[in-house]
Amino acid sequence: MFAWHEQRSGVVRAVTDRVGGVSEGPYAGLNLGAHVDDDPGAVAHNRALLAEALGRPVVYMEQCHGADVVVVDDVPDQPPACDAVVTTSTEVALAALVADCVPVLLSGTGGVVAAVHAGRPGLVAGVVGRALEAMRDLGAGEVDAVVGPAVCGRCYEVPAELRDAAARVQPVSAAVSWTGTPAVDVAAGVVAALHEADVAVRWVPGCSRERDDLYSYRRDGRTGRFAGVVARGVA
Repeated sequence: MFAWHEQRSGVVRAVTDRVGGVSEGPYAGLNLGAHVDDDPGAVAHNRALLAEALGRPVVYMEQCHGADVVVVDDVPDQPPACDAVVTTSTEVALAALVADCVPVLLSGTGGVVAAVHAGRPGLVAGVVGRALEAMRDLGAGEVDAVVGPAVCGRCYEVPAELRDAAARVQPVSAAVSWTGTPAVDVAAGVVAALHEADVAVRWVPGCSRERDDLYSYRRDGRTGRFAGVVARGVA
């Protein structure tokens, strides 16, 4: 279920993988994405397995590839339309669904945590900075981050204009693919943005396109979603 997991200073952070779920076909395994045409019953079962493992319900987002941030206290009736979700509650876990984008799991002093979905558009729009602002508005002092596996720069070929747009925001995100074409390293840009904000970063290694235990849209097209999750309190 977990490709990576830790419990530190009263905060649980984890990255799921494809192991242990009931989805089939191109979604085989622990697909947590409800928007990818997988069987809804299978997704609900997979999500229940994750909630059981974490010991609490999980808040998911309707991710928009933008920079909107929503603060929650419990599980809303509908997933909020945003790309970062923040809470001070110990009663819920927060999830960012990905299949090549970057899951960012933030924890701040003052009992504030956040899950961020950072794709190339979100990096350009400043979703990481917006999430940090929301956390600090809730009283977070020092913040640290775990950056989960994502597609690497060598595997994320894009048109030159898209690479240039990302590079204007974070120069380190400009990359070259395995075939020598323009590419973007979104995770490198996210890490740079966190460092600029004085956030300590731990980067979980791995490229989603190169790891068979993770879902990858770039590799497979029709596929599921894995998650970065964060929660306050002991799981």
